[in-house]
Amino acid sequence: MKKSLIKTAFALAILASMSSCATVLGGRVTEYQRTKPVPGKPAREIRSAALIADVLLFWPGAIVDFVTGAIYRPQ
Repeated sequence: MKKSLIKTAFALAILASMSSCATVLGGRVTEYQRTKPVPGKPAREIRSAALIADVLLFWPGAIVDFVTGAIYRPQ
């Protein structure tokens, strides 16, 4: 019983460390965040705190954040 509890806690800790910060903590992703700006429009701003946390904690999480658009600030 105790070993399975330890294994479960270990698996949850690994899963939490491998998550992407902006996707998990950033809230709902808006349509503005999902769509790329058309040529001539200003670029979307990046959530710097989430990017720094992704790079320090688990850098592949930054890839997930960019793919989902969660790394960009909502309008």
